[in-house]
Amino acid sequence: METIPTALWVVVMLVVLALLFDFMNGFHDAANSIATVVSTGVLKPQHAVVFATFFNVVAIFVFHLKVAATVGKGIVDPGVVDQHVVFGALIGAIAWNVLTWWYGIPSSSSHALIGGIVGATVAKAGTGPLVTSGVLKTVAFIFVSPVMGFLLGAMMMVLVAWIFRRTSPLRVDNWFRRLQLVSAGLYSLGHGGNDAQKTIGIIWLLLIASGYVGAEARMPPLWVIWSCYLAIGMGTLFGGWRIVKTMGQRITKLKPVGGFCAESGGAITLFVATGLGVPVSTTHTITGAIFGVGSVRNASAVRWGLAHRIVLAWVVTIPATALIAAVFYAFSMLLF
Repeated sequence: METIPTALWVVVMLVVLALLFDFMNGFHDAANSIATVVSTGVLKPQHAVVFATFFNVVAIFVFHLKVAATVGKGIVDPGVVDQHVVFGALIGAIAWNVLTWWYGIPSSSSHALIGGIVGATVAKAGTGPLVTSGVLKTVAFIFVSPVMGFLLGAMMMVLVAWIFRRTSPLRVDNWFRRLQLVSAGLYSLGHGGNDAQKTIGIIWLLLIASGYVGAEARMPPLWVIWSCYLAIGMGTLFGGWRIVKTMGQRITKLKPVGGFCAESGGAITLFVATGLGVPVSTTHTITGAIFGVGSVRNASAVRWGLAHRIVLAWVVTIPATALIAAVFYAFSMLLF
């Protein structure tokens, strides 16, 4: 009889830990939504985070839960997952987020979570429970999303330059200061829609594994959906200023027209990925778009040395978080 309250206590603790990860996801990835609009001077930082938070939460009414379904049922076999696996996955993801935030590296919270799930699952049962199609799709988009962001950002920059070739720079600047509010809103919408669903997916996976939700359930409880969207919104509200500096100032110098093109290219990529149910990195997407815009203006204007450091963090994220998660999976066996 005593095992039921203990199990419930562990589930509650893990839900809180998942929401903490979600908050940190918003905190860590706030830079993705606001770096360009802050660096171009269109919005002050404190106004930008409120703006991005609003669209993060509004995304709940826009997107279906396809990404949540991928994370909850499409990465590993839910039947193998238990509370120890979820604990290891979350600690691995949180630890990596804190480390990369501290050093101002725009890494992926999304891939940190996926790496954590994979690492903890492999530590428990080997590679058998991995859903190959889901893992390969996620890994493929490590490369697809920044390349797609790069190409769309560059193409939009070329198109805008051609359309406004006879317009004075001052007039172009004034126009795109207004239009960048639209592109920043769309990007924040895509950020909330894709990233909040990853935490929805991990909590859904936990509830299925614990027996509180049936494996045949077509969607998670409403309280899970709302709490995850609100948590990521609150994280964005507090913002990750170290990474804002890297994204908005150190990669390349942006003007409002460049910010608009980067955000629009990134938003299109996120909308497509979320519609396909792929848990992509908003960090990879907007970074690729910023590089694309900068390369069109002038290849030498992009700090390619910094790009090497960022890409290295992208490649290392999944194996690093998988290793951390495997260690904490083993540690959790001693805790509960």
